Amino acid sequence: MNEARTSTQARGDRSRARLLDAAVQAFSAKGFHGTSTRDIATAAGLSPAAVYVHHRSKEELLHAIAARGHEVILEAVTDAVRSGSTPAERVAGAVRTYVLFHARSHTTARVINYELAALTDEHLREIAALRRAIDTVMREVVEEGVRSGDFDTPDSAKAATALLSLGIDLARWYRDDGSWTPESLADFYADLALRVVGARP
Repeated sequence: MNEARTSTQARGDRSRARLLDAAVQAFSAKGFHGTSTRDIATAAGLSPAAVYVHHRSKEELLHAIAARGHEVILEAVTDAVRSGSTPAERVAGAVRTYVLFHARSHTTARVINYELAALTDEHLREIAALRRAIDTVMREVVEEGVRSGDFDTPDSAKAATALLSLGIDLARWYRDDGSWTPESLADFYADLALRVVGARP
């Protein structure tokens, strides 16, 4: 009995993952409003009814994608900041991590940054709180560098926002078949970040 229940749950988890992956691809290609639940189900190799087995609506799919994506970013950036021993290392590490996510997962990143207007007010507030948390991590490490004299920028909040905007915009234009790798962009942007905050030699 337990084996049957475990097998059913595993199949459900696989179907849910296929639906989320299909929704990311469809939302990125057609936009939220241009995508139907049939489009998502077909791309996932499932029946249209399968969407509603796992999610009550297309909007709930978008919310699940946005919530997971922002949680991954927040955790990764926070870990990067904690691993640095100096303000410069922490800012460079945070930006490198942030850019790597937006390049390697650019399809997901486009969806979670450019389709949020389709969320319900409740879901949008939840995602906005995660975005503020990411902003806070970046702003605090810039402020730390200013206090210690490692950075010279007149406005820590604006500098932090500029750094995050670099990654967000990258998701808009990055393509896997381009000549720039995620790693080369991450290194370039990390160096650029230190210039933005006025890191002292």
